Amino acid sequence: MLTLSGVHTIGKARCSIFRSRLYNESNMDSAYATPLKKNCPSVGGDDNLSPLDGTDNLFDTTYFKDLVDSKGLLYSDQVLFNNASTDSQVQAYSVNSASFFSDFRDVMVKMGNLGSAPGTVQEIRSKCKKINTS
Repeated sequence: MLTLSGVHTIGKARCSIFRSRLYNESNMDSAYATPLKKNCPSVGGDDNLSPLDGTDNLFDTTYFKDLVDSKGLLYSDQVLFNNASTDSQVQAYSVNSASFFSDFRDVMVKMGNLGSAPGTVQEIRSKCKKINTS
């Protein structure tokens, strides 16, 4: 699961998703938090977006580097490097992109080989948030 979380190196999150972490947690780098607070006020701006890592359009290891530097946007991300059993792996990925890329590839192949539960109907959604119609 830690390796799969590396997909958060791409994309953005809505203010309403990370506001609580931004205003209520002490394990966020203050220099990182300051501009986030301008984009995500304590009230309002729920749909304002912020990047999940410092290079939100590149698939790289910045996500892991940011966690080491207490710059995880989401609580569920920063908890991976917060005196946790996963700290050493986050640290390793933050300095060894080849290892992360190799592990990510292997995990994606394993997930692709998983079958669906018997008797379930599966679909690939054209928009992740909505069930396909028609």
